[in-house]
Amino acid sequence: MRKKIILKGYFNLFIGSLIVGILSFLLAISLKTLTAYFQEGLFEKVKHMRLLFVVLPSVGITSIYFTRKYIFKGKQNKGIKEIFQTLDKRKNELPFYKIPSHYINGFLTVVFGGSTGVEVSTVVATAAIGASAYKKNEIANSYKTELVCAGVAAGVTALFGSPIAGLLFAIEAISRKASKTLIFSCSIAVITSWACMYQFGNQPLFNFAINGWNKEAIPYMLLLSILAAMLGVYFTKTVIFIKSRFAAIKNNFLRVNTGALIVGVSIFFFPQLYGDSYHAIPQLVNSSRNISAGLIGLLLILALLKPLIASFTLGAGGDGGVFAPSLVSGAMLGILIAVFFNFYFHTHLIILNFALIGAAAMLSAALHAPMTALFLTCGLVVGGFKLFIPVLVGVLLAKSIAKYLCNYTVYSYKRTSS
Repeated sequence: MRKKIILKGYFNLFIGSLIVGILSFLLAISLKTLTAYFQEGLFEKVKHMRLLFVVLPSVGITSIYFTRKYIFKGKQNKGIKEIFQTLDKRKNELPFYKIPSHYINGFLTVVFGGSTGVEVSTVVATAAIGASAYKKNEIANSYKTELVCAGVAAGVTALFGSPIAGLLFAIEAISRKASKTLIFSCSIAVITSWACMYQFGNQPLFNFAINGWNKEAIPYMLLLSILAAMLGVYFTKTVIFIKSRFAAIKNNFLRVNTGALIVGVSIFFFPQLYGDSYHAIPQLVNSSRNISAGLIGLLLILALLKPLIASFTLGAGGDGGVFAPSLVSGAMLGILIAVFFNFYFHTHLIILNFALIGAAAMLSAALHAPMTALFLTCGLVVGGFKLFIPVLVGVLLAKSIAKYLCNYTVYSYKRTSS
């Protein structure tokens, strides 16, 4: 009798995970495709009339404000924190309206230039799909964590074309623990999402190929990982600080437009910051063939400015998170390190390798999820797994340093405030 109950539970979980996997894939791939299409189209039209860059983020974030106020009855989106609340406190923090809310707001944020990405919007929306499936007694009403994580895993798989990254992110960053039922549900979801991807085609995010790496570059790679950890901590602390300051602004018009205007002015001077900024990475990699002091200065500004402008986007009310800004800022930092040493010390560092290691290290530092960062970034380019060893070292080192820096700043704050 007990065996039959267990088998029935697994069967229900299988069906639930399968349905969640399909729905999460459709949500993620549609949001990713539509956002990329309209972001690219609007950027191409506006880049010859750069003054419009100043106002576009205000259009997007103001639209979000009105959708929240009139369509979603003033209910706020809180990012991945919403998932943790529903799993840790066992409360219903992910009602069905979170699906269209994050979908629409993520789209509006990025298309109109908000300097973040749709990844976190997708993660929360797909988690809400899992939470909605959990409520259906006829599917699987005993597996809330499993179905929420299944939705997240399928969504990340669809966004980056990496089922391993999707599975690891759900376990490493969302549930933060593993069980047989959790691995089972997430595996079913990512396999389903991965299978669906073949109907749409699966292309790497960046059209580059890795050819290999040299042992002579190891010291520079370690330096990059340390700096990426510091940049990741700078990003997370900046997001917290700016969001808290903007939350204290009671005037909605002032809060929304102050942040959006700062974002718009920054994009006017540095169009590379527009939207998720993925479009800037190929340009910067290609530009690095003609190394100059001016390029080094530009890379330094962009690497520091991207996290800051992403923070202002979120503080003003945009929808998004740390995925795209971390990948982009880390890649810019990696290009900067390689270009700097090639220019001033006549090394022969491979620019693309350093861009990938920088992206992985900063994502690991920001998410505290090194294995997710490893498999996700290795899948961003053709042959990315040729860098498996240096990227592995980079993500582990960056995560350790970021954890130490976060603990040290908390300890220092407590000492000074006591």
